[in-house]
Amino acid sequence: GAPLDVLKLNQTTTFDSSQLKPNDVLIKLLASPINPADINMVEGKYAILPSSLPATFGNEGVFQVVDHRASNEQLSPGDWVIPKMLEWGKWRSHGIVSINDLIKIPSDITVEAAATLSVNPCTAYRLLKDFVTLETGDTVIQNGGNSSVGQAVIQLGKLWNINVINIIRNRDQGMKELVEYLKSIGAEHIYLEEDLRKETLRTTLWSTIPRPKLGLNCVGGKATSDLLRVLDKSATLVTYGGMSKQPVTVPTAEFIFRDLTCRGFWMSRWKAENYKGSEFAKMLHELIDFIRRGHLKPPQCEKYSLADYKTAIEQAQKPFNTKKVLFTS
Repeated sequence: GAPLDVLKLNQTTTFDSSQLKPNDVLIKLLASPINPADINMVEGKYAILPSSLPATFGNEGVFQVVDHRASNEQLSPGDWVIPKMLEWGKWRSHGIVSINDLIKIPSDITVEAAATLSVNPCTAYRLLKDFVTLETGDTVIQNGGNSSVGQAVIQLGKLWNINVINIIRNRDQGMKELVEYLKSIGAEHIYLEEDLRKETLRTTLWSTIPRPKLGLNCVGGKATSDLLRVLDKSATLVTYGGMSKQPVTVPTAEFIFRDLTCRGFWMSRWKAENYKGSEFAKMLHELIDFIRRGHLKPPQCEKYSLADYKTAIEQAQKPFNTKKVLFTS
């Protein structure tokens, strides 16, 4: 249902070290973001839903070890960890988790970077790695360029010497500040959705950089059609979101005569298929190294306590909000 109608704060459940069994870890929340998928899950409009209610929501977050019953070589109190499990809600102050369901991460990055690490940067990483072999000087175009995934794509593209064209929605307020912010994290090509339909863009931009061999779509509807029309021959479009709640519309002529490929990507499915192996942890640690070296910055964040969840949920659902809302303990 509507998040503010159905979400409640549960203050009756408590956790302490006496409840720990072998290999259990008692953890406490450092920070957990509110992502669009979280809101969709609460509404009952997502592909993954709780098997029963009541349930705890929240798809990602970073926690600190309080106590454990694993070997001291594996963990120590104070260590930072990220829970792997999709079905284990992260909007909680404490929890008890098996050590096998945790990934230990370094604590020398900011809490904001750690809390927002396992969904959006990972999505951007997989989008740029898994669908097209991108080489230095190749071009990627994305709508939702100001989204958290979009910001990560900008920064990874700059790091890997890939041209990234960023399409954003027009807005009455804050446009100048948004453009300046995107430029500050590495964006060089920023356009409005309506610019894609202008001949001047098509004639000037492609004289300086190649046409995109990869398109990234998180909007759907007409915005998808506009992306497809500017892709190179035999290019690939990957849809990973649908913020407009409109169908992906593929222009017939472009699809046939330019041999385009349309794919879908869902980070939750990738995690479900890979979390038991080392690939997920390997990706996290590579992204952490980028963060350490200043190549990957987290989105701008606003913090709220779990007790202030109503205000946090309201803020997270505001249109054109470019800051990530975090729950903290």
